Amino acid sequence: MKNLNIHSFHIPVMGLCYTVDSPVKVARFGISSVVSIIEDRLVEMMRKHYYPEINAKYEPIPHTDPNHREKRITDYLNLMNKIVHEQMQKIKNEAFEYGSEIVKYFEMLPDDSYLKKMYTEMVNCSNEIEKKIKEAYLRTQVVAGSIDVNIMTKTDRDNRDESGNIITNGSDAIAALRGYVKSDLTNSSVVFSAGLNPRLYVYLESFDAFDPDKNFNFKKKVIIKVSDYRSALIQGKFLAKKGIWVSEFRIESGLNCGGHAFATDGYLLGPILEEFKNKKKELTDTIFELYKPAINKKLGFDFTSHPEIDITVQGGIGTAAEDKFLREYYNVSSTGWGTPFLLVPEATTVDEHTLSLLSTAEEKDVILSNNSPLGVRFYYLKGTTSDIEKKQRIADGKPGSPCVEKHLGFNTEFTQEPICTASHKYQKLKLKQIESLGLSEKEFEKQKTDVLAKECLCVGLSNGASILYNEHFITKMHSVNVCPGPNIVNFSKVVSLKTMVDHIYGRVNIMTNKKRPHMFIAEVKIYLKYLKEELQKNIGELTDPKKASFYQTFIDNMYDAIKYYQNLPKEFMANRLEFELDIMKAKKELASIKFEFLPESLVIA
Repeated sequence: MKNLNIHSFHIPVMGLCYTVDSPVKVARFGISSVVSIIEDRLVEMMRKHYYPEINAKYEPIPHTDPNHREKRITDYLNLMNKIVHEQMQKIKNEAFEYGSEIVKYFEMLPDDSYLKKMYTEMVNCSNEIEKKIKEAYLRTQVVAGSIDVNIMTKTDRDNRDESGNIITNGSDAIAALRGYVKSDLTNSSVVFSAGLNPRLYVYLESFDAFDPDKNFNFKKKVIIKVSDYRSALIQGKFLAKKGIWVSEFRIESGLNCGGHAFATDGYLLGPILEEFKNKKKELTDTIFELYKPAINKKLGFDFTSHPEIDITVQGGIGTAAEDKFLREYYNVSSTGWGTPFLLVPEATTVDEHTLSLLSTAEEKDVILSNNSPLGVRFYYLKGTTSDIEKKQRIADGKPGSPCVEKHLGFNTEFTQEPICTASHKYQKLKLKQIESLGLSEKEFEKQKTDVLAKECLCVGLSNGASILYNEHFITKMHSVNVCPGPNIVNFSKVVSLKTMVDHIYGRVNIMTNKKRPHMFIAEVKIYLKYLKEELQKNIGELTDPKKASFYQTFIDNMYDAIKYYQNLPKEFMANRLEFELDIMKAKKELASIKFEFLPESLVIA
């Protein structure tokens, strides 16, 4: 299974629209990116926008088509693939001269890559014949970055036919997967995030697109986004039994990330990466032992060896030194740079107003909110048009949003058909309920705040593309929300694609926050804040031994992480003294939290 990536980083999925067309923008430079395919109305809008790129007529796929979801996705992925293919043909035929994209392609490569070295040799070559030979060879080495797709496993709402019956294999995630499988993408992967979805994973088994050939090459590959080793082992084994090979585990920090934040039980990124590093062979061998008989039964192949499983990491990376450390010390295959790319219009799709907010964001503006209807903590930038609109609706006595997309409609508390907790219908019913409970003023305000926090993400995370490209999306709904990771406060400049890539590889430094701590320290601080918030929220339940024991374990895991960081090899750490001082402060704060909240019987001096 050949890895065609020529860059050591990738651009992860961001929101719904922010990377929805990133492949069209960056794939021709060898950069891989991930597209969200869960919002098919957005996909349809992008089809309309991009068909002129190939001088072809846009033919709408109407919502009335029973298979509109998968058809829209398949066609959009094919459309992007065609555009990227044409871009690659153009680049390969360009002259090696200043301003050309083929020059940009090679200049952006990492300095230690053999292609970059050969390119430099070609540029400095004085023999014209030899130079032409090198140019010809370099043209043959130009490859596109992969067009990968993301399916968030939790966004798997059932859909119904006109009679109200649930459509078999017609749920959001399953239809999206089918749309991806039917596309003509190759050297491509589907990235599953947000945990194991048995129904979705079982459905994978029905496609031969994920089957290997006799040389263990795949038409399409599977990537699983995980927050720890245990999750990787469980999901990898589950899929292996179905004859599905996981080509990559993409580790993401539980809280130092963008979008939905799935906190671990106090496990931090450094120790998690160490466990993957030490147990990678065990992980691969364990999965292969289950995969081997399953694929033998399915295809008759008797594999005696297997390819490597790639381990990659993302979440809060901000400097070239951190990037290099992660790749060299933990042996990860690639690093994910997400949030900083929101300030790169050449790579992501962000409307001007939101781009301005992102570039001026301060620490107080980025919050780990309760805004997501999924009930999962969600990073959120204050001051967006969606934030303003939500507050205005509350002030007008009409809280909640019109629910037109329904992708996050899972609540059946008041209705037989699931509805979204961000919808006006739900919030009206929920507020009426809590008003009737005779709660204390404090408790009432607490529950009311939680209800009103929920916000429409289907539209808010899509509208940026609608505004930027002046394309119709949802009538009379134009507000935007955005979900950057806390790392956005360290970057305040809108920059070119080349400048951002140069920053990743250490050729320039565009970080504007000179006091930014190391990414590991930043994560520790975020977890300390999260832990204190959770303890304060559940303070009345800490007399329950089970609840208290959970938080004791959480704290113990954080202590173990701090001890681990204290023992990291010094040669891998820049600003080691500052790092150690920050760790000592964090250890002291953790002890303070422990003594403040946990019962004395659990507190060990």
